[in-house]
Amino acid sequence: MRYQFKTEYIQDIRLFRWGGARAFWTLLGVYTLIVAGLNLFMPGQMTALNWVGLGAVSAVLYTVVVRKVAGDALWYGLLGIVVLTAPFVLDIYFVSQLTLVYIYAIAGVGLMLLVGQAGLISLGHAAFMACGAYVAAIMSQQGYDLLVILPAAVLISAMLGFIVGLPALRMTGIYLGFATYAFAYIFEEVLARADGLTGGNNGMLVEMPQLFTFLDGVKIGGLELGPIVIDNEVKLYFLSLALVALTILVGINILRSPTGRAFSAIRDSEVAAEALGVNLAIYKTAAFAISAGMAGLAGALNAYFLSYIFPEAFTILVSIELLVMVLVGGLGSPLGVVFGAIFIVMVPEMVAIAKDILPPAIGEQPGLKNGVYGLILILFLIFEPLGIHGWWLKAKTYFNLFPLYKQGLFKRQKSYMVSERDR
Repeated sequence: MRYQFKTEYIQDIRLFRWGGARAFWTLLGVYTLIVAGLNLFMPGQMTALNWVGLGAVSAVLYTVVVRKVAGDALWYGLLGIVVLTAPFVLDIYFVSQLTLVYIYAIAGVGLMLLVGQAGLISLGHAAFMACGAYVAAIMSQQGYDLLVILPAAVLISAMLGFIVGLPALRMTGIYLGFATYAFAYIFEEVLARADGLTGGNNGMLVEMPQLFTFLDGVKIGGLELGPIVIDNEVKLYFLSLALVALTILVGINILRSPTGRAFSAIRDSEVAAEALGVNLAIYKTAAFAISAGMAGLAGALNAYFLSYIFPEAFTILVSIELLVMVLVGGLGSPLGVVFGAIFIVMVPEMVAIAKDILPPAIGEQPGLKNGVYGLILILFLIFEPLGIHGWWLKAKTYFNLFPLYKQGLFKRQKSYMVSERDR
């Protein structure tokens, strides 16, 4: 008799391997309520030093609570305290840069699922971001609530991704890449020609969105509950932070779900996956739809970040940046996506600083940033295929196994089985 063993769903989606999830979520919930309460009832009265002290005390208390828990719950909890306190301590420029990191990370999670997990290449994600951005801009002008705008941007972008995913049933590799690139180019031209809807090449102004408009006029004890206007960098920061956390959790769920395992089977061998009962048509188009929906969400946030959008803001270079972000950060890893987003945001700043140091013959070259992207990508593919996340894994493993760590533990495999040659 054959027995089939199944785990509970909660075991599949558990965030931390060695426990600590209850303490993690409790801390973040309590600290979030404290931060919200202080901003609501004591606006402008807390100095940067006060916020640093509050964050330090909360970090110490959290460490005391979860000190016996082995795993990542401690470190992710401390990271949560840092990112919740950061906008009240840092300069507004650094707050905007962190917001941009979150926006890129949202798009990167979707591309990671498509490229790293399902093995399908895409050079058209700039078009999905443009779709979400223009949906958000148009609906904001009509006065819709943000709770309606963001789901609409996700759904419309996902539908577009489903349509683009249909050619993936017949094409793979470089041919699929060219097909998605052609789609991105066509979509950019459509945006430029649709003057009445998108403003054409002149672009369009993005009005700041409103949240909880249905609570307009509702008061509790003299306190107005709504609407909340996302009209400054700090509010957009917290909106982006909440959405990137939600997107990463969704990505982790997909990776550990049967859908994620089907994506992995398609990536490893389509013939074997089909023999195991995986419907290639359903899962390939689903991978494109999920990835496009996340890119649309990132595009909507990017529209509010830029405040003014035009077709040239979503060219093929944006798609290449997203692809470089996923490859350099680490394929198939949500944490690697965050590392890649930090890399993508930091490189232009580093190049701008280097231009003042390098000789004019090099520093004044117009394609310097793209050349740096290409050079770093080649170096990572040759010397560190696991990306920045690979460095993190090696450092983490080294300290966990010290002094028993062995050289070559992450050495690349150079021999393959016969069944792997036809991938």
